[in-house]
Amino acid sequence: MMTSRTRLILVALLSGLLAAAVTFFVIGRAGPPGDGSPEAGFARDMAVHHAQAVEMSFAVRDVSDDRALRGLSYDIITTQTAQRGVFMGWLQQWGLNQSGSRPSMAWMAAHASHGTPAAPAAMPGMASQEEMRRLVAAKGRDAEVLFLQLMIRHHQGGVKMAQALLDLSDRDEVRTMARHIVDTQDGEIEYMTRLLAERDARPYPALA
Repeated sequence: MMTSRTRLILVALLSGLLAAAVTFFVIGRAGPPGDGSPEAGFARDMAVHHAQAVEMSFAVRDVSDDRALRGLSYDIITTQTAQRGVFMGWLQQWGLNQSGSRPSMAWMAAHASHGTPAAPAAMPGMASQEEMRRLVAAKGRDAEVLFLQLMIRHHQGGVKMAQALLDLSDRDEVRTMARHIVDTQDGEIEYMTRLLAERDARPYPALA
């Protein structure tokens, strides 16, 4: 029998494949981005970023019976899995490998240093391995609070990455996705902050 987790993954993957197919037909006439381009770096790194968000959402959905939180986790799972499919579809259409020759976040490090070569920075907002272990082990209210705190910070990092891409790229389909990520995740940050307040808890300090 198919589990609810399996159904969620299948729905999200099918959505991603559909979105990638649409992207194939509407992609711009300009030449494809190169291996070291901001667009390729964004697609690769945001796919990794999204993968952790999906993992975190499954962790809390498995232990919480709160309707609002389960609905939020479902939305993150389906939306971000579908977007990962789009990112992978872009790379395939551009004739690029899913992993590049440059270190992760190199594209954003150059943006942060105003074009001057810089050492790649850590991916913003990512939970550490220890934080992920704590989340997986947590139950009840503790799991809900930790998830919301980690996911708010995670979304803040995703918004930073998307905003950096908007400053670096003029490619329509990538900019449209980045704007969607900014708008969606800013809204979810506000919503998660309210959910935290309902649990007498506060977010972690905002990312610098």
